[in-house]
Order: sequence, then structure tokens, then C-alpha cells
Amino acid sequence: MEETSVAGEESRGIRFTLEEIAGSVGDFGTIFPIMLGVAIVCPDVNISHFFLFLAAWFIIAGLYYRLPVPIEPMKAIGAVAIAGGISGGEIVASGLIIGVLFLALGLTRSMTWIGDRIPKSVIRGVQAGLALMLLKTSIGYIIPDPVFAAISIAIILIFFVASQRTRIPDVSALLVLFIGLGVGIATQGMPPFRLIPLPTLILPVSTDFVAGIWDLALPQIPLTLANAILATSLLTFDLFPKKGVDPDRLSGTIGLMNLISTPLGGFPMCHGAGGLAAMYRFGARTGGAGIVAGILILIFAIVFAPPEVLTLIPLGVFGALLVFVALELGKHSAKTESYLVTATVAILTLVINLTVAFIVGMILAYARKYWKEKQGSGPASPS
Repeated sequence: MEETSVAGEESRGIRFTLEEIAGSVGDFGTIFPIMLGVAIVCPDVNISHFFLFLAAWFIIAGLYYRLPVPIEPMKAIGAVAIAGGISGGEIVASGLIIGVLFLALGLTRSMTWIGDRIPKSVIRGVQAGLALMLLKTSIGYIIPDPVFAAISIAIILIFFVASQRTRIPDVSALLVLFIGLGVGIATQGMPPFRLIPLPTLILPVSTDFVAGIWDLALPQIPLTLANAILATSLLTFDLFPKKGVDPDRLSGTIGLMNLISTPLGGFPMCHGAGGLAAMYRFGARTGGAGIVAGILILIFAIVFAPPEVLTLIPLGVFGALLVFVALELGKHSAKTESYLVTATVAILTLVINLTVAFIVGMILAYARKYWKEKQGSGPASPS
């Protein structure tokens, strides 16, 4: 309790200490694999614009919240894109749909009411299903390049163990990316230097909105409600009791960042409880960590301006990174109150799609609740 109180006092200002710098990279292991993976399978997107807007919103969030509130790519949209490939127009359409929805929910202060009506077991199933999709995709990268995959996995495991036992930040994602780039430059030569191209307005067509709603937005919405907003808000009050962030404020910034960024080439973004926990664990206590993270990501935006950079990185590196993103996402799915619902959603996600799995999961969870009440067990919230 005393440590939490101290953290709350420290969070009043913005600091740039070594601890803040270490904490700033705490969430990079999830961010980079998703962003890079999408850029590889979706040739009509610009990876430098992904990083540019992510950097900008990290800095804005640091200044606005004055806490280490992370900015993350939306995992459901990223997983679907990596697994099957989608167009840039569909990404923009999903970002606009989600942006309008969460800005409206934040302004009307409706977040908690809606979040309470989505069964947790369904959300856990979506997490497990996304993990399975990412694992399936990662195999496609690992098989043709097993050597770099093995090296990358070993590095990630070493850092994971070290970060669990010490305060060394897990920068394994950055390290394996740098190694991959180094090998690519040594074998293929240095790519030409180019400035980041200016973002241009992307206008989705009607078919983009159909796919954006069905394939991307619907699977993403429950995850954003549960993890990016409700769980993140709860954790801010746990860690910073005097400056905790209510769900509606988080919903508002998610809405704004997507409405502003995605039409200009940014990837759909949200906050995240896991990212906040990771940044805090490695020393982040103020918005300074977010500002530093934004500056570091901006450097990546400049480095990745030439599209040729993506071809330099061995496929095994991406495969290894996706394995650990999948494990990080999937480990939370075990915290369910109904393995039947969670497993059903996960399997349907893998064999059909996320939206069908979510709808079936909702029906099954509420049917389970009804059955339990009918059997005389008393009122029970769907799980």
C-alpha cells in the first residue's frame, strides 16, 4: 500500500529519469511485431505512417494523462490482418467505425454499463482465438527460416527470464529487430535514405466498410472495452490512486486517435492494461515514459521510411516475435469462468472467423446463465 501511495505522489509531474526511460520500452515487445507483421502482408500500407502516428499519440497521452498510459495497435485487427491480409481501405474503415463508437461512448459516459454486459468468458475466448491465429501465422514465417527463428526465440527467452528476476527491461524485440536489420544490410546492402512521405487522406469505399465492420471492428470492440478501457482504468487506480483515469476518458482518447490518424494512414490504436503493467514494472511512473517512447518510435518511423527496409529483416525474426505475442495474448484466456464458452469461441475463431465466434459465444454464455438460473442456482452473471 505504501509503495502504491508513493507511486501516486510521484505521478504528479512529468520526469525523464533512467527509470522512466527503462519503462518507456516496456511495451515494445507487443507493439513492434504487430505493426511490422501487418506491413509485411498488406503491401498498400505505409509502415512509417503507422509508427509516426503511434509516436505522436504516445507523446500526447504522456502530456495529457501525465501517467505511463500506453498506446498499442489493436490486437484483433492486427491478428486478422496478419493471418489473412486486408486492404488499407479496410483498415481505415475499421478505424473510423471504432473511432466514432468509442468517442460517442466516452462523451455519453456509457462505457461501464456496456462492459458489464459482455461475458468475460467470451472475451477470454477471443483472446485465445487470436493467439491461435497468430501462432498459425508464425509457423509460416518460421518454417522457411528456422535458423533466425531459433536465434530470435533464444534471445527473447533470455530476456524474459532476466526481466522476471531483475529490473532489466525486456528489450528483446528491439534487439532481434536490430540483429535482423544488421544481417539484412550486410547481405543486401543499405537501403536508400528517404524522408517520411507526407500522409495523404485515404477514403474507404463502401465495400471497405462492410469488411471493416464484419471482419475487423466487431471482433475488436469487446477486447477494447475489456482490456484497453475497463482493465486499464482499474489498473491506473490500483497504481496511482490519486490520479486514476476513468473509463470514459480512455474511451474518448481512443475515439479521437482513431478518427484523426487512420484516415491519414495510421493503424487503429488503443490503450492496454498489459502495456501499462509492463511500463510500470520497469520503472515508468509519469507521462515522461510515454514521451520517451514516442520519441524512440519516431526514430523507427524515420528508419522505416524506405519500404525496402522490411525486406531486409529475416522472416524467422517475425515468426519468433509473433510466437511470443501469441503467448502473451493467450495466457490471459485461462482466467475464465467457463472453459466451454472460451474454448468454443477460440476454436470458431480459428476455423471460421472472429465475428461468428463472438456471436456464438455471446449466445452460449447467456444460455449458460439462463440454464444455471433455471436449475435453481440463483442469479448468475454470464461468464
